[in-house]
Amino acid sequence: MNLKELLAELIGTFTLCFIGIGSVIVAPQFGIVAPALGHGLVLVGLIFAYGHLSGAQFNPAVTFGLLVGQKITPMKAGAYIVVQFIGGIIAAYLIVTLVGGADGAALTGFLGGAEFNYGQTTGFLTENNVWQAAAIEAVLVFFLVSAVYQAAVYGKAGNLAAMAIGLTLAACIFATGGMTGASVNPARTFGPALVAGEFSYVLPYFVGLFAGGAIAGAIHGYVLTPDEE
Repeated sequence: MNLKELLAELIGTFTLCFIGIGSVIVAPQFGIVAPALGHGLVLVGLIFAYGHLSGAQFNPAVTFGLLVGQKITPMKAGAYIVVQFIGGIIAAYLIVTLVGGADGAALTGFLGGAEFNYGQTTGFLTENNVWQAAAIEAVLVFFLVSAVYQAAVYGKAGNLAAMAIGLTLAACIFATGGMTGASVNPARTFGPALVAGEFSYVLPYFVGLFAGGAIAGAIHGYVLTPDEE
């Protein structure tokens, strides 16, 4: 582990969260297509850009899944997770500050009077069925970490690994973004929650997200491995 790896994870997570938060803020105007394509497309680009430096994880749940499957050392995983959360927090504070937050008159007008949402990863299940939402998040992370293992870690998608992973994330958001916000990423959840000062859903989401990553890591790290391994 070196400074380049940590910086790549910091910048990559910052970029993913900045674009993701921005796409959710404007979602009242453009619908679910904005966050789905925003997250998915930028992740494709980031994997191509930083994959050779750090593995382009940009997600504490992905890193945890790789740790469970023994594809990353505990020390490196811990350092990655810390900088990923830092990247998510910086992104959330920066974009909300730049657009003027809930008091931004121009943005409020653009959104057609819709309430400013801080880019939070919440949906219609979050308020009244938060553990159900967390269970859905666990399933989504399982899908994402599965794609990371088979497409990237085991190299089964070759140079198209970034596409496989980015499209998986986009599909998850298209399918369940309205239900749970389709966080699929603890750093993506925590940053906007911190800025908004709303933490009621964070712990259940963390349980679901890290559990989904762990289950995928165990299955793909020890069972669904390439035959030569």
